[in-house]
Amino acid sequence: MKIAILSQDASLYSTRRLKEAGEAQGHEMRVINYLRCYMNITSHKPTVVYNGNELENFDAIIPRIGASRTFYGTAVVRQFEVMGVFSANESQAISRSRDKLRCLQILAREGIGLPVTGFAHATQDIDGLIDTVGGAPLVIKLLEGTQGIGVVLAETHQAAKSVIEAFRGLDANILVQEFIKEAKGADIRAFVIGTKVVASMKRQGAEGEFRSNLHRGGMAEKIKLTPEERSTAVRAAKAMGLRIAGVDMLRSNHGPVVMEVNSSPGLEGIEKASEVDVAGKMIDFLEKNVKLGKTGDRIQY
Repeated sequence: MKIAILSQDASLYSTRRLKEAGEAQGHEMRVINYLRCYMNITSHKPTVVYNGNELENFDAIIPRIGASRTFYGTAVVRQFEVMGVFSANESQAISRSRDKLRCLQILAREGIGLPVTGFAHATQDIDGLIDTVGGAPLVIKLLEGTQGIGVVLAETHQAAKSVIEAFRGLDANILVQEFIKEAKGADIRAFVIGTKVVASMKRQGAEGEFRSNLHRGGMAEKIKLTPEERSTAVRAAKAMGLRIAGVDMLRSNHGPVVMEVNSSPGLEGIEKASEVDVAGKMIDFLEKNVKLGKTGDRIQY
């Protein structure tokens, strides 16, 4: 097959591993910086142009769209879909998962476990918003934050009020969530491909840090998931319409709760911690599904 990896940087671990895995299985792999593409949007012959050349005859694409480039990145993915190219994750599913509020609302609609969550923009009833999630301690997030940026743990009611007031001053949309104390600064990343969890890891935050992101000094180790955790991860990915996803969960006293569903999960942490060839499994998935020619997201919300 001829497969394009849509990535801004060919030297990134995840991009390199996907290219290596595809070539090892006999496929023609090409890394394309989607920001340098432009599109000819026409009914008769829609095309994507890169470095002056039309991108033709690709069997599949693997989108690795940066969070800050979601709008243009998904436009390029959508153009490939219009051309009939199979995408590992389709544009609508990527957009759906990147909208944190929409993601949580969809998961709630599907009955998937979540932390108690409140959402606000310019509410004057800050005390009521805090009470919605059971009071302090609680976690306050900027809707647009990534990799733990814009996430604050407020340990007292007054601290929570101060942070919310500060965020309001930024004219920002705010999520407040209950703090899952029993998680002890750790979360679980389940890597879902198709209808299975193929790898998993536990991420532990650095000393004194409640955020477990590896970018913030967290440590990762292999972990065995419970059947409920596996089921929750698969259901969460399916609810987003994602074929490939990293599902982040916390272990709470009332079962697993989903924090985020990532449409471009990194491979370095999960491969090293789990010792699973995740990149190879992604290529295997494409081999089995590209032949089916399934394109077009039909989820209606």
